[in-house]
Amino acid sequence: MARLSTAEKAALTTGADWWRTTALAEAGIPAVRLADGPHGLRLQNDAPNDAHHDAPNDAPNDAHHDHLGIGGSAPATCFPPAVTLACTWDSELAERVGGALARECLAHGVQVLLGPGVNIKRSPLCGRNFEYFSEDPLLSGALGAAWVNGLQAQGVGASVKHFAANNQETGRMSVSADIDVRTLREIYLPAFRRVVTEARPWTVMCAYNRVNGIHASQHPWLLTDVLRGEWGYDGVVVSDWGAVVDRVRALAAGLDLEMPSSSGAGPARVVAAVESGELDEETLDRSAARVAALARKAAACTRLDAAFDPAAHHDLAREVAARGAVLLKNDRGVLPLDPSAPQRIAVIGEFARTPRYQGEGSSRVTPTRLDDALTAITDAAPASQVTFAPGFPVDAPETDASPLREEAVRAARTAHVAVLFLGLPPSHEAEGYDRDHLELPPEQTQLLDAVVAANPNTVVVLAGGGVVRLAGWIDDVPAVLACWLSGQAGGSATADLLFGRANPSGRLAETVPLRLADTPAYLAWPGENGHVAYGEGLFVGYRHYDARDLDVSFPFGHGLSYTTFDYADLRTAHDSEGFDVTVAVTNTGERAGHEVVQVYVAAPGSRVRRPVRELKGFATVRLAPGQTRDVTVRITRADLAYFDTAADAWLVEGLDHRIDVGASSRDIRLTTTVAVEGDDRTALPDAESTLAEWLAHPVGGPAVEVLLSRVRAAMGEAYPEEGSSRHRMVAGLRLSQLAQLPVVPLGHDDVRELVEAVRSAAGAGGRGTC
Repeated sequence: MARLSTAEKAALTTGADWWRTTALAEAGIPAVRLADGPHGLRLQNDAPNDAHHDAPNDAPNDAHHDHLGIGGSAPATCFPPAVTLACTWDSELAERVGGALARECLAHGVQVLLGPGVNIKRSPLCGRNFEYFSEDPLLSGALGAAWVNGLQAQGVGASVKHFAANNQETGRMSVSADIDVRTLREIYLPAFRRVVTEARPWTVMCAYNRVNGIHASQHPWLLTDVLRGEWGYDGVVVSDWGAVVDRVRALAAGLDLEMPSSSGAGPARVVAAVESGELDEETLDRSAARVAALARKAAACTRLDAAFDPAAHHDLAREVAARGAVLLKNDRGVLPLDPSAPQRIAVIGEFARTPRYQGEGSSRVTPTRLDDALTAITDAAPASQVTFAPGFPVDAPETDASPLREEAVRAARTAHVAVLFLGLPPSHEAEGYDRDHLELPPEQTQLLDAVVAANPNTVVVLAGGGVVRLAGWIDDVPAVLACWLSGQAGGSATADLLFGRANPSGRLAETVPLRLADTPAYLAWPGENGHVAYGEGLFVGYRHYDARDLDVSFPFGHGLSYTTFDYADLRTAHDSEGFDVTVAVTNTGERAGHEVVQVYVAAPGSRVRRPVRELKGFATVRLAPGQTRDVTVRITRADLAYFDTAADAWLVEGLDHRIDVGASSRDIRLTTTVAVEGDDRTALPDAESTLAEWLAHPVGGPAVEVLLSRVRAAMGEAYPEEGSSRHRMVAGLRLSQLAQLPVVPLGHDDVRELVEAVRSAAGAGGRGTC
């Protein structure tokens, strides 16, 4: 940096164009090429005005490039998006996908792939939920870290996004996500923390939105205090495309790289700020050095002879699609269908012929090939007579669907089984806007009613990037298979599942509610006047439904199989860093299959409000028929902590923690308890703490009792009896208030001496701050 001018250093911290960083050839600093992900490479042709995925609608553009995935891009494998990959609950599979994506990036000269997205699914209405993993931070973080490790092990950098609290598309460029500290720490930051600390991504991408009133691109607490100070991140923080509001404030806050090019405006502003003393040049040096280090690392990993096997990647996409599909219901063992039996199969629904396999927007991939379910079903059952009826128009609500519906009913009436493909049309969910409801289009529900009336033996195959309301029709059909967005090989994977060549093993990564009004953010979505209050706090997803004891269509973690699994012999083994939870799992059915063992932890008797149970670990195991294996899940001490806002620290409580092991959040098979020693660190009470807070404190309690004994002696029978309403009222008084009451023989000097004595005894200062 010492050899570079201020202008050269400033240039390093902004893009040269839409997709490349600035190169300084004389200083030996090459450019870095970035491209959209995360479930496939979206590489558009080189041009000065390559427009990025997340760029605002008025960004520069040309006929060949766009920011919403409308234009063409180089063919690449379209893997199933995060909504499907998450339902595999398989970190090893996520790592393999990351490795495959890296090989395609290297073959195309891309050095940083923008992904993964690990934002929490706060509401099922978020239009970009298909790009995010889960409503649970542990599952999101585990899969995100595995994906990054797979990508970066091959020499391609990741860009974990969108940091932080990008949980809706409505007003995404400026809305303020107003979140209390504990909720932010326990729900919306942990997935990022895990990816950063376990996978060390080359870059972290900031979000567009504000967090508690401050734009994420210039949020020093997020970008410096937490990301670098607490998590030890030493990579590059990059803006989402067009997210920078004030370049100097963003640089000072810790945002190293502005993308895309600002046509010189950003660097000029930075140079002026340094020259005027508004910006410390050391701050610019640090960011420029980080970008230069990224460039050299990327150049060292470049392979001019890199190539990939499209057929092998297509096979991997097919495996992920099959593993991520969730069998929600299978009454009477309708599935799997017998591929060798001569039968009449009615395939109904346009999505069988024209697959809905990926989301709309920046992540839209041009696939190397595309399988459809209709062809795959016909090929998989040569002994059967397969008929097809489209059933409904896609994204054409004004079209009269009755002729298509009547044709479908005729096909269903004469079939042994009807396989009905339904789901969300492309217009219902996309980057840039949110869904309005959880319903299937009316032309589809009308078709469903008519088909089921004609043939009760109907299997529904669902496509879409998020959950839909199932209540009202799911009781009418014997089997429902949720295939989500299944990527370019989804058609073949669906046939594999329907005919038993693959055993469904997906588990829900988000709860399916009975109705929209039951969802956690219902009353606050999507906010107003530029703010959205996260009033539900910690109680997102299954945490909300369990706390309110609400019925749901299907709980978090649910998924059926063509086989069955038994759990037995729950054991725990402790050490100073945590404990291992081990359970014997047996495949008690007749087919090989995967089971997902889920470990939830509860803290009954906690001093703070906590969820009924929280996912703290999981493991996926494949078992042959009759096979038994011990499955061990590691729970660390840190997994048990909650964020104490008074102490401004993570604390583990000294409690008997309940361990629930099961097949979903509401299918708990085995339970045990583990005694956990608590942390000594507790926020010290002060004069403004209530009497109840003093009494609950391990050091302050005995100390304040000395003062209270004087009060009891002075007041005699007038002292409120313990357990009475007056006693409870007194317990809510601040200690300073208590000393002000004329009937109480205490003064401010007594309170001051008590506070000083407790601080001295505890060997610490006063109360922590948030």
